Amino acid sequence: MDTSISQPNEMDAQNCDKMTLADLLRDKTGSNVYRCYQCVKCTSGCPLSDQFDMTPNQIMRAVQLGDDSVLESKAIWLCASCYTCASRCPQAIDVTGVMDTLRIEATRRKIKPGIPEIAKFNELFMANIKRFGRVYEFGLMAAHNIALKKPFNDLKMGLRMLRRGKLGFVPEFPNKKKGTIRADYGDRAIAYFPGCSMACSAAEYGRSIESVAKALDFELVEPDGWGCCGAGAAHATDHELAVTLPMKAVATAEKMGFDTLTSACSACFSRLKCSEQAVRQNDDTARMVGQALGYDYQGSVDVHHLVDILLEKCGLDEISARVSNPLKGLRIACYYGCLISRPTKVTGAEDAEYPMKIDHLLHSLGAETVEWQSKTDCCGGSLGVSKTDVAAGLMRKIMTNARTAGAEAIVTMCPICHLNLDSRQPEIGLDEDVPIFQATQLMALAFGQGTDGAALRHNLVDTRPYLKKKGILS
Repeated sequence: MDTSISQPNEMDAQNCDKMTLADLLRDKTGSNVYRCYQCVKCTSGCPLSDQFDMTPNQIMRAVQLGDDSVLESKAIWLCASCYTCASRCPQAIDVTGVMDTLRIEATRRKIKPGIPEIAKFNELFMANIKRFGRVYEFGLMAAHNIALKKPFNDLKMGLRMLRRGKLGFVPEFPNKKKGTIRADYGDRAIAYFPGCSMACSAAEYGRSIESVAKALDFELVEPDGWGCCGAGAAHATDHELAVTLPMKAVATAEKMGFDTLTSACSACFSRLKCSEQAVRQNDDTARMVGQALGYDYQGSVDVHHLVDILLEKCGLDEISARVSNPLKGLRIACYYGCLISRPTKVTGAEDAEYPMKIDHLLHSLGAETVEWQSKTDCCGGSLGVSKTDVAAGLMRKIMTNARTAGAEAIVTMCPICHLNLDSRQPEIGLDEDVPIFQATQLMALAFGQGTDGAALRHNLVDTRPYLKKKGILS
């Protein structure tokens, strides 16, 4: 598939030029902005509204009034795409999609971005995918720092990641298989989209997932030739690539004979899930994707986050039965982040504001979890790289709330959330380090697979002293 960044053709550009912003937003997101009656729920829930020059509800009103100067605002670039606004809107307006579309339109009109470093990150991210097929993290960070004329920015963090085996100098490429052959896999096989970070920045997650899959006797089968889903940048850069990049993996899983596709990365899960549903629900989108992929998707694949697979395919009873090293004494804050349960109209989560699935998983391992108020707060996502000072404020709130609730450590199930909380503690400025685990690391420990199975050596904040103190490690 050609993953080049598409530019609007002449007819598309003419059509966009004839549209008001409100019409454009309805065309691209399906949302009628005139339904907004200024209840301000989007702004009150937005974790970054205090950093915006225009609040989300003000942006909606500006579009209603035909004020194109909204395209010059900083807010449309600073939006972290956490979907809180879209999930809470009583009029079902896709406010997050509105922000994405305004960024894309501002770029099409060659309007100077309100926050150039974020626009540059998105541009370099997409160029990175075009060149390598998957995100080359070292190259992306280096290119971004050079573009900002700060070549030594994050040098200390980079050295820490290098020592911990979380930074690869050589990019990984998708395999080049010609065509996909349907295979008869066993009952314990599931299509698995790992995402680009599992081999490097999320090595502790990728390797502990492999350990857990082995312990639970199920096979993770990667879609042939999978490439980056575009999470983090495609949806803010190109409407078509935002759908076609993730749909390549979904369609491949279908051709391989799978009816379920899982991802352990919350951002990848969100893009896979949103795109799959968009193709099912919109004939024009389905035709566009079919032409791009050379395959008409049949709609037979359900996309699930890994936590759902663990709880529903395996079950808490089976997981509990595998425990040989109970995690008694651990007091954990389960951090879900934005995208495991949001946007609710896509995920269908009934407990989006206060999810409990990871809590139940930890309970089955013998650990104690705390009740706290930041379970689904945003950590900043890719702003952790492109706008670190802003993201650090969000992370500080999360970690402070966890400690106030009595948590001794935090557990995630997302590589981006884990990397932000684990790597940015020097910038956050707490008085002591907080251990940050992936849930699969604790599963591997509980299953008796030891520090190697749990891949503890990859964590930037060393978790082993805490585990030894609690008697989990000898």
